[in-house]
Amino acid sequence: PYTYTVRNTGPEDVVVKVLYCGICHTDIHQAKNHLGASKYPMVPGHEVVGEVVEVGPEVSKHRVGDVVGVGVIVGCCRECRPCKANVEQYCNKRIWSYNDVYTDGRPTQGGFASTIVVDQKFVVPIPAGLAPEQAAPLLCAGVTVYSPLKHFGLTAPGLRGGILGLGGVGHMGVKVAKAMGHHVTVISSSSRKRAEAMDELGADAYLV
Repeated sequence: PYTYTVRNTGPEDVVVKVLYCGICHTDIHQAKNHLGASKYPMVPGHEVVGEVVEVGPEVSKHRVGDVVGVGVIVGCCRECRPCKANVEQYCNKRIWSYNDVYTDGRPTQGGFASTIVVDQKFVVPIPAGLAPEQAAPLLCAGVTVYSPLKHFGLTAPGLRGGILGLGGVGHMGVKVAKAMGHHVTVISSSSRKRAEAMDELGADAYLV
């Protein structure tokens, strides 16, 4: 067992009691140091869904008891052009949810834990009626496919699209594109996942 103390709650911080945390392959890469930059001891996890248990005095977006989500970023500089354009992932001082260092100099730790402390800017509400355990993968794999569709204006129904590979992101791509009303073809290297793609996820076609 590994125990650590979370940072003090800042003016705009939200303390989240973790209920669920999805597993992204990035967590495995980081835990096994596949990228060559892992710092230990490490607590991965960046598809976090939990309950707000404390808020800082300047928090306006969330209240104690809210069910919320936390993704891969927990802080940024707030001053640079990307921050002001709401694309904080391009901020040179962005802070990852784990394997990084917060502004207080302490290491960040992720969602495979009981509690996480996050700047309110990077906490999103989970809508009522959406099961928290099903919402967790939307915070990485889900937004990975939704964001480009939204960014490039591809949300109006009736488009034809291909999903290359039916992995973690790929299966989410089928679900999101179908929910937008698109015709979806799954492109795979074998017929092994045909039934899953067509029968379980609702793809319209399957191409080997």
